[in-house]
Amino acid sequence: MDLNLLKALDALLDERNVTRAAQRLSLTQPAVSAMLTRLRESFSDPLFVRTQRGIEPTARALALEAPVKQLLADANALLEPQAFAPDVASMTLTIAATDYALQAVVVPFLAALRRDAPGVRTIVLPVQHERLPTQLQRGDVDFALITPETTPDDLHTRRLFSERYVCVMRADHPDARGKTIPLKRFCALDHALVSYSGGSLTGVTDEALAKVGRERRVTVSVTSFLVLPDILRSSDLIAVVPYRLAANASGLAILETPVAVPGFTKTLAWHERTHRSPGHRWARSLLVDTCKAVAPLRGDFEERHELSIKAADRMDLRAISGDVPVKKRKR
Repeated sequence: MDLNLLKALDALLDERNVTRAAQRLSLTQPAVSAMLTRLRESFSDPLFVRTQRGIEPTARALALEAPVKQLLADANALLEPQAFAPDVASMTLTIAATDYALQAVVVPFLAALRRDAPGVRTIVLPVQHERLPTQLQRGDVDFALITPETTPDDLHTRRLFSERYVCVMRADHPDARGKTIPLKRFCALDHALVSYSGGSLTGVTDEALAKVGRERRVTVSVTSFLVLPDILRSSDLIAVVPYRLAANASGLAILETPVAVPGFTKTLAWHERTHRSPGHRWARSLLVDTCKAVAPLRGDFEERHELSIKAADRMDLRAISGDVPVKKRKR
């Protein structure tokens, strides 16, 4: 039976008046009268008879009153979102993350997840921008850690934080004594960078240097941030990396870059299919809170950071999550 018919029966039993029942249901009086006709046919009973005061229920209608209210209450409970209890929850989250986001976001998030929801399992996949919309739609990925420039328009998003770049080197490097390195010295030193696609010796830092008529010397290019700290700790190489990665690396000195390097924004993106899921909503909230607690801005870098973000807004970046080559976004 149509649930709306039972709602109409419940309203008629309470109001004992067709007009008032229609107002309660936000329907017209003829519409409620038509529903009463269908109810009479379904139950093979008049259900209500007209009196001077309105309508009075028949014995059959009165017998239906309690079961109908219980059925409607059960239906409402079924439609209401279930409360999510993280401490006893059992579910699997699948996250798509870049190499940068894996270290800067996923690692601290997993620590918080193990603390608050030990029964939740996590699968982390690399971001595949071409496949990501389909993965999210099908449920193969629950949410992705990407940038606004690479986020499809039909996804829900939440800005996590704005990242800026810093210059890093081993803690006992000869040039690790001040707050920054003179631009001339910076360009003369040997650099390492991360190129996700592999093989590139230029990145966003080179774009920034070119704007001021300078260039640097990149002698090492790797495809992952994971190995970069070890390379820096065992050599005189320097690198320009996102601050949240440098802040978590031991044995490295962190300096300001001598030129403003455009930063980037990290975004959490998810599909409509998980938008109202209590478990997924809780997990997204925990991830957002975790990002707020990790690697806050240091006063020495705040002004330079704002300049970097403004510069990033003027550039068309694709998947910037490290010192990687700049590519134009496909329209």
